[in-house]
Amino acid sequence: MKKLLMLLMMALPFTLIAQEKTDWKEMKNFHGLMSSSFHPAEEGNLKPLKEKSESLLTAAKEWKASAIPAGYKPKETSETLTQLVKQLTEVNKAVKAKKDDASLTKLITEAHDIFHNVAEKCKTGE
Repeated sequence: MKKLLMLLMMALPFTLIAQEKTDWKEMKNFHGLMSSSFHPAEEGNLKPLKEKSESLLTAAKEWKASAIPAGYKPKETSETLTQLVKQLTEVNKAVKAKKDDASLTKLITEAHDIFHNVAEKCKTGE
């Protein structure tokens, strides 16, 4: 019995590590678009954001509609993804309305912060 308990205790950290590295396809897809839009905007290049705002919104909606994997707090994750979709709806509207670069940068920065809340704060055990 003692050996079994020791084995279980040794396996627990590996199980937790495996949960942390959950492959959430929709999150990865969104992250790729966010990175290629947000980071240039940080440097004053809004062209990628203007070209990808519709795709960002679509990817956020797809992410929101996907199943939340183990390792994430379901309620908090769902609520935060709802905020993300709402924020990217505003970003997309602002792009279509040809808002100034400062406004677009502010909106995409807020969306980026919401993304990080899902990627970091919505995980279980954190």
